[in-house]
Amino acid sequence: VQLQASGGGLVQAGGSLRLSCAASGRTFGRYVMGWFRQAVGKEREFVAAIRWSGGSTAYADSVKGRVTISRDSAKNTVYLQMSSLKPEDTAVYYCAAGFGTITSMMRAIRAYDYWGQGTQVTVSS
Repeated sequence: VQLQASGGGLVQAGGSLRLSCAASGRTFGRYVMGWFRQAVGKEREFVAAIRWSGGSTAYADSVKGRVTISRDSAKNTVYLQMSSLKPEDTAVYYCAAGFGTITSMMRAIRAYDYWGQGTQVTVSS
């Protein structure tokens, strides 16, 4: 499984970004796809997740209402649309894939088997 994250960059507070995660090497129908982030000096934390089959989603409280996760099955790509960005959203964003992840574990780092390389998001004040 290969996960290629892209779309990060520098944006002003209040701005928007869309991150993409291109997935390959597997049929992802039984996977959950997640986005996590890690700021300098902090632990990696959950942002959002989507079940590939069915499309059910989960969001961290810190981004709920500002972030939307979606997937395009034809392109094998997962997106993270972020708006109303804040300086505290600054981090490296990672996409991840978890095989057979149950709903109650969608927010857990340990539930994910494969990780992309990360893309930097910097929000200036």
